[in-house]
Amino acid sequence: QVQLVESGGGLVQAGGSLRLSCAAPRAIFSVFAPLDMAWYRQAPGQERELVAVSPSSGSANYADSVKGRFTISRDNSRKVVHLRMSNLKAEDTATYYCHVERGAAWGPGTQVIVSS
Repeated sequence: QVQLVESGGGLVQAGGSLRLSCAAPRAIFSVFAPLDMAWYRQAPGQERELVAVSPSSGSANYADSVKGRFTISRDNSRKVVHLRMSNLKAEDTATYYCHVERGAAWGPGTQVIVSS
C-alpha cells in the first residue's frame, strides 16, 4: 500500500544539490504533526538505510554519512517532509524513500543519481 509520495529526484553532478519532497495525503493521514518522519535510501544490492529523521519534537537526526550536507524539514500544515541535499557525492546515488517511523507507511521512492 502506497501511503506517501516522494518527488524531486533526478540526475545531478557531484557537488550539486537536490530537494526531495514527501507528501502525506490528507485523506490517509488524519494527523501528521505527531508523527516522526524519516528519509531512507537504498542503493542496488544494499540494505535500506536510515538517512534522516524529523521527530514530532526535538532535533533532527542524521546518518553520519550525510551530516552537514543534508537537511530534513517539514511543513505540518501541508503534511509534507523535505530533504535538502547539498554537496552530493556519487555514494549518495540511491532510491530515496519517505517513511513514518514506527509505522507501516512508505512511499514508492524517488531515484537520485549523482554523476562523477
